[in-house]
Amino acid sequence: MSPNGFRDLLAQTTARIAGRPLDAALDDWLNTECGPSSATFVALKAACEAGVAEGWLCEREHGGIRYGRIFKPGPELHGFSVDVVDMNDIAGPHHRHPHGEIDLIMPLDGDALFDGRPAGWCVYPPGSAHRPTVSRGRALVLYLLPDGRIDFTR
Repeated sequence: MSPNGFRDLLAQTTARIAGRPLDAALDDWLNTECGPSSATFVALKAACEAGVAEGWLCEREHGGIRYGRIFKPGPELHGFSVDVVDMNDIAGPHHRHPHGEIDLIMPLDGDALFDGRPAGWCVYPPGSAHRPTVSRGRALVLYLLPDGRIDFTR
């Protein structure tokens, strides 16, 4: 897997969600259509694991969290930016989602949770905020941010 191949793989998913409201219905749809047993989930998780192993994902580290923005928002990904974090039993910095956030939760330890949720997708609506937390082990989390917008709390 290469960064370009990863972008192409992601574009298949962002094309399916572009223009949809970031709400509970999208959360349900993603978990039904692209959930942990789907080919989409398996391919994205394998690509993320390869990217971390090869050093082009999560290339930065701060406070025990490995992270990195691999793609800025653009037409190739239908206006979404893409970040991936590698977290192990830790809470990240509090932030707000002006346009919402779509998270792909990929446990690396069998029962790791992200914000209390297991493997799958989590959609936060516009204006929501949280302190992202991985518990019960290690997980990779892929963030899709409309227009790349995220506001960290000071």
